[in-house]
Amino acid sequence: MKKIIFALFLFILNFSFAQDLGLKIIDKPINYSAERVALSLEYLKDHHGLNQKTATIVPKMIVLHYTAGGTVESNFKYFNKTHLESARNTLKKQSTLNVSSQYIIDRDGTVYQLMEPTQFARHTIGLNYCAIGVENIGSKNQPLTEKQIEANAQLIRYLTKKYKIEYLIGHSEYGVFRNSELWRESDPKYFTGKEDPGKDFMTKVRQQVSDLKLKDKPAN
Repeated sequence: MKKIIFALFLFILNFSFAQDLGLKIIDKPINYSAERVALSLEYLKDHHGLNQKTATIVPKMIVLHYTAGGTVESNFKYFNKTHLESARNTLKKQSTLNVSSQYIIDRDGTVYQLMEPTQFARHTIGLNYCAIGVENIGSKNQPLTEKQIEANAQLIRYLTKKYKIEYLIGHSEYGVFRNSELWRESDPKYFTGKEDPGKDFMTKVRQQVSDLKLKDKPAN
């Protein structure tokens, strides 16, 4: 009973803080099945060298992405699948576990939570074990919106208050961590170049959360 009361207290506290920021988070959970858990644990062990009993992370970083097109619903359906599609050969050779993220933000700034921030998601090579992924509906030819900039900033504030977040990066920036202590990837050849979510977008988001002093590169 005490655990239930404490969990309820935390939920109310977090909801209140989100509301204070003007942030509304809509739950839209993907299927985190027993098979997905097993594949996540396998990925944590094989790629990050972590032998865990639960498919969870300790968040230290937020990684912003764009979806390269589609809608919230189409990307939700994609992430909801446990296994990667056959066309993604480079990723599938490493694991059949599908990619996903903890959050997705629509073009009007609506924030959807696909899984708990502490649940493991495959979205950034070498850093999944400590990174919360935030997908944004958009692409190079469909630039992210001002409302998405504001929503990302609010979500970052919320997550930084809730967890010990030290870093904020765009997906295109993750390579600077390859020789750092944070980097955990067993296959040195497993790396893909990225350009999302765009330099201009990251600059504008960082301007809105500059007071948080989040780092964009490792100290070592």
